[in-house]
Amino acid sequence: MSELHKFLFEGLPVRGMLVRLTDSWQEILRRRQQAGGYPAAVTELLGEMAAAATLMQANIKFNGALILQIQGDGPVKLAVAEVQPDLALRATASVTGEVAADAPLSHMVNVNNQGRCAITLDPKDRLPGQQPYQGVVPLFGDRHEKLEKLSEVIEHYMLQSEQLDTRLVLAANDQVAAGLLIQRLPLQGESNLAGAGAMARDEDQIGRNEDYNRIAILAASLKREELLTLDADTILHRLFWEEDVRRFEPQIGAEGPRFACTCSRERVAGMLKSLGREEVESIIAEQGQVEVGCDFCGAQYHFDPVDAAQVFLQAAAQPPVAGGTH
Repeated sequence: MSELHKFLFEGLPVRGMLVRLTDSWQEILRRRQQAGGYPAAVTELLGEMAAAATLMQANIKFNGALILQIQGDGPVKLAVAEVQPDLALRATASVTGEVAADAPLSHMVNVNNQGRCAITLDPKDRLPGQQPYQGVVPLFGDRHEKLEKLSEVIEHYMLQSEQLDTRLVLAANDQVAAGLLIQRLPLQGESNLAGAGAMARDEDQIGRNEDYNRIAILAASLKREELLTLDADTILHRLFWEEDVRRFEPQIGAEGPRFACTCSRERVAGMLKSLGREEVESIIAEQGQVEVGCDFCGAQYHFDPVDAAQVFLQAAAQPPVAGGTH
């Protein structure tokens, strides 16, 4: 069963999380099998993304969807992992060419160093006109060197967006997607509430806090096979047996990470409305109906001529919304 573990290092400005996606990750892959499955390297990348997105969502406790996207100019055009506030997750990737079993990140999405990683926070109850927040970082480092690990890309993002040191260890195969996150805490609560002086002192700590550096080095010693095969208790004991670690009740089952898709017939109908009546009618004239498949869960939605007409009749019958926002 998939599980999320949170812990603190007593007396130190360091917190950690460990996620292991098992049944939820296997369900994502099982649904993709109907479309032929993913190459091994893509499975590994998407699993690492699912683990990383789960850790980030649990870390910030955001009331909305956290969406992690990687896109570029390689055979993997787009990879997406989305996690809801209750840790319901889904993930998918669009693959258009051959991907070698051992293909590194740059070969999959960053051939010409134009790849990007985007993290979007989409509020659950968006106000009229409110847009999701999105942060974007390139798939290269400070010297324009290609980054070959998703963990390095996200560490770079966290340092830029939060000015906090973060160590991330990720691993995935076709059975397990797992991740360990270690992060230095701000000196005084929320830095944006602590004043400019506290923020400046916090930035001065980047890379220099000895306690964080020691724990980050221990975390980085975790090997891929250990992360994939060992249970959380064994991993935390092996890494931090000399530290005073305070652990919280693990989140599992209905409280933990699990697969769920937010697609629905109503959402597909909304997408058809956005295409416009003329476009939808041309599809029906050519194919007899409109078929839409969900890339995340594989669900198929069919709209025959009567269904499609109903979509636009309902749209015409709806009163206009103030401000033109839908």
